[in-house]
Amino acid sequence: MVWNMNWTFLLLAILFETVGTTAMKMSAGFTKIGPAVVMGICYILCFTLLTLALKQLDVSLAYAIWSGVGTALITIIGIWWFNESVSTLKVISIVLIILGVIGLHISSSGDEKQSNPAPKQDLQSAAGYKKE
Repeated sequence: MVWNMNWTFLLLAILFETVGTTAMKMSAGFTKIGPAVVMGICYILCFTLLTLALKQLDVSLAYAIWSGVGTALITIIGIWWFNESVSTLKVISIVLIILGVIGLHISSSGDEKQSNPAPKQDLQSAAGYKKE
């Protein structure tokens, strides 16, 4: 894997999604305006950065990393910051999410090594539309 701006965008998207979700909890159902505003700003930044990351990263890999790492981080924050319960099943589930993300990354790395993939058709020609 070569580190480039797309991975930085994805990492920042995860960070903003995590802060936004934490602010969502802190907004107490939109009754606290400060956290609600932070949540909105963070989600706008999150989806903007995720969209930029998807310009070059495979959607299957990027979304799995974004959702998996975000879920694991939010679970850890919930346990640590909001005193949510911790159980063996919860810990095993977090580990399985992380292992799943790693597995998807490894499988995508193998895809990159394939030589000369078939060219992709544009949506219009794939749908049978003729270009004038």
